[in-house]
Amino acid sequence: MSPFLVFLIIVLTVVIDCYWLDRDNKRWGWMKNWSNRNKALFFISFIAVSSLIYVGVSIKYL
Repeated sequence: MSPFLVFLIIVLTVVIDCYWLDRDNKRWGWMKNWSNRNKALFFISFIAVSSLIYVGVSIKYL
């Protein structure tokens, strides 16, 4: 898979889980009192780390 497609899948999965699937705030409720800036920083770092893990695991095949 192309790295851009994997990045897009990771981003969409996190956004869909946070805003659409988690209606009762059971998974993301611990971030309830966070500011929007802190939430954005968390999601950006989460996506960056996930992408780095993917690239690290698949470096052999790239």
